[in-house]
Amino acid sequence: MQTSNFIGELLGTLVLILLGNGVVANILLKGSKGENGGWIVVTAGWAFAVMCGIFVGQKFGSPDAHLNPAVTVAMAVKSGDYSNVLPFISAQLIGAFLGATLVWLVYLPHLAITEDKGAKLGIFATAPAIRNPVANIISEAIGTMVLIIVSGSFSANLPAGFAPYLVGMLVWSIGLSLGGPTGYAINPARDLGPRIAHAILPISGKGNSDWAYAWVPVAGPIVGGVLAALFLTAFNI
Repeated sequence: MQTSNFIGELLGTLVLILLGNGVVANILLKGSKGENGGWIVVTAGWAFAVMCGIFVGQKFGSPDAHLNPAVTVAMAVKSGDYSNVLPFISAQLIGAFLGATLVWLVYLPHLAITEDKGAKLGIFATAPAIRNPVANIISEAIGTMVLIIVSGSFSANLPAGFAPYLVGMLVWSIGLSLGGPTGYAINPARDLGPRIAHAILPISGKGNSDWAYAWVPVAGPIVGGVLAALFLTAFNI
């Protein structure tokens, strides 16, 4: 088997979701060792998930390891080259779906004894603390802009292999500072792929997949990605 951009994006996103959604499951599900661990644990887990996903994505053939359709779109807008948009996003969505499926398998017994349908959906997809689509999109767009602009500000002269650590720390910061309103998807694949998994998988006692909200964590990060690309382009960065 050959490594490639597609395989790198797929496997990197799979690891991102396996570890990221996994920490949410650990916190929310009954009987788990990490039950009620709190927001600090969730944000730290997601930070490490991003770091690990980037390393895997790079190792398996995607040097830039976007793992995020908003990043892919932003880089396309910035460069004017849209050739990677469809294959990268396809790989990211497949990887996110598979990663969420693995979380389901890991936590099968705990899903069975957890009655809270909202908690079960929360493992797979984001939901707003206060449902206000305009405010929620603004929150997601700003968080995504921070992700892309700050990560784009990291020095190109960093030692090899150091950047993923900084991106993980950045995601940790975004989660702690800006994640409260919407659960900081800041990545359409992170929300849409697992939400599809929630809808399809035979999850014990699940409720609906809240498709009425599903467009927000897709549209918000894409808007933020485009705005970030235009901002960086304005400064020739």
